[in-house]
Amino acid sequence: MIVLDENLDVWQREQLESWGVHFRRIGGEVGRFGMDDYDEIIRLLHSFRRPTFFTRDQDFYRRWLSHPGYCLVYLEVRPEEAAKFIRRFLRHRNFRTQAQRMGKVIRVDHGGISVWQAGMGEGKDIAW
Repeated sequence: MIVLDENLDVWQREQLESWGVHFRRIGGEVGRFGMDDYDEIIRLLHSFRRPTFFTRDQDFYRRWLSHPGYCLVYLEVRPEEAAKFIRRFLRHRNFRTQAQRMGKVIRVDHGGISVWQAGMGEGKDIAW
């Protein structure tokens, strides 16, 4: 399941829909607008089966937030680029499947992908 934070604007969501990316949105289909990041959103993610959560909120890019039951993806791109980078990430050979994404906290930017995973000593950088 793909879950989008409320901080991704309507144009980006419409672009994802036009590409056939199925998702649920915080404050729309799941949860409510203005949910607290750590307490409420993380608890909400635990209630789903293996979600991948996309956000533009840097507070979610924390190693200690890694958990085998979900994936957190912080998009360090301009707001109008979010949909393009979500699709690009989901098509990347290392992250195509839910199983490949689980347990990771990820930063996506123009230069590539940075990954932290529980039990991993150092982070890992992956090229596009």
